[in-house]
Parts: sequence; C-alpha cells; structure tokens
Amino acid sequence: MNMPALSEPAERAFRQLRTAALSGVPCPPVRDLIGAEDLDAAYGVQQALVAARVADGTRVVGRKIGLTAPAVQKQFGIDRPDYGVLTADMEVPPDAPITAGAVMQPRCEAEVAFVLSRDLPHVDPGIADVLSAVDCLLPAIEIVDSRIAGWDITVADTIADNASSGLFMLGQDRRLLREVDLYTCGMVMERHGVEVSTGAGAACMGSPLNALRWLAAEMARRGTPLRAGEVVLSGALGPMVAAGPGDSFDVRINGLGTVGVRFAVQGEA
Repeated sequence: MNMPALSEPAERAFRQLRTAALSGVPCPPVRDLIGAEDLDAAYGVQQALVAARVADGTRVVGRKIGLTAPAVQKQFGIDRPDYGVLTADMEVPPDAPITAGAVMQPRCEAEVAFVLSRDLPHVDPGIADVLSAVDCLLPAIEIVDSRIAGWDITVADTIADNASSGLFMLGQDRRLLREVDLYTCGMVMERHGVEVSTGAGAACMGSPLNALRWLAAEMARRGTPLRAGEVVLSGALGPMVAAGPGDSFDVRINGLGTVGVRFAVQGEA
C-alpha cells in the first residue's frame, strides 16, 4: 500500500495518531488539523496510517463498516457510513485472550462477517453482484478502540483513526447466505453471562447486505475495490459495550452461530 501525499496539517495528524498507537497513550483530537468536515483529508490520514503498518510487516485482509445506524449518523451530522481497514495483526485467534495493553479504550460490537469469493470492482454494483461475491458468513465481535483520549471524536477524527478500529474475532460457524435471514436475525451479547446488548440485522442499514453494497461501491470509487478472500465486518447489530480487563463477552446471532472473546488481566500470559 502506497503512502499518500499529505498536507502539512494532515501530516501532523498522521504523526499524532501514529505516536499514540505506538506508545499506547491516547492523543488529543485531530479534527482541528484536518478539518471537522473534510472526509477526504481524514481518509488520507487513514490510508497513511495503514500504509505505515503494512510497511512494519502486516497485510490488509479486509474492511470494516462503521456508522451504519441512523441514530449514530445523526449524532455525527452525516448521512452515510464510514469504513476502516482490517489488517492481519488485528485478528484475535480463536480461544486466545486479548492481552492487557493491546487496546486502549476498548468497546465491543456484535457484527456479521462476510468472506468474499469474488472481486467487487464496480462503482455501482447491483444486489446480484454483491450476493454472488459472498462466499460465506461468520459471526464476529469487533473490538473498537480509539487512539483519541476519552473518545472525544467527530466523524473526521474516527475516519482518520481507521474508523476507530482495534481488533476483531471471527466465529467458527460458517454459513451460506441462503441459510441466514440477515434482516430479522436477532443478536444477543452477554458479558459474564449477563445480557448487555441486543439487536438484529435490520439495525445495520436495514440489512448487513445493504452495508456491504455501500462499501463495495465506495471502495471501487476510491480505486481500492474489495477483493476475493477479504473479510468485511458489516457494522454493529446493536449498541457497543465498554470492556475492561477480565471481561468476557459471548455473542449469539440467530441462524449464524456464536462467538466469544475474553480480555486478559494485567500480568496474564
């Protein structure tokens, strides 16, 4: 992935977020550097941050979609979702705990993960194009995070910060599209066995497939289309939940299966 040319203020935003990520110390917002409504500048910073991580040795494995709920879009004063990039080092292996210090300000979301079998290169893909490109579905937990102190973010901040991406865990239950009703599929997330978040596929732009179609068009428009083999996280099916050391989360999505994640305590190997 090539490092984009950045303006001097955007370069400062890049270095601020990069330093926060490497040090584990959250930084101030970057919106005053790049402009609170300049989404192209924010995506430029995101691209630079991902390129730096690829140069460090990781690789791009997919994308994530954010801001899929109308209520959240209204909160940020926008009328569209956003996206971030998934890299190989963000995936938590099955049954492995999230080590202390791996994330700064984690929150968990239950999502649908799409695995693609075909490229999606068209800027205006039809629903048939999207359906034919999906190899399988998996339940997923996204551990969102922010390098910006106190989650003091606007849409420009979150986009620049790779759409507030942190880590992700994929379940082991693979399903075909025809086996799951992505509109009505109910979701329950529990923390230590206590229900903390509920939702359904309809909460994600009416259906996670609508989110995938939006992303395919947006990535093609920006010249980085979705590719076969990539994983796409759909966006949350219900409210995100803050996480801390020692917490464990279990997600059930009707028709899709289960996935769980645990946060290690300080000093745990």
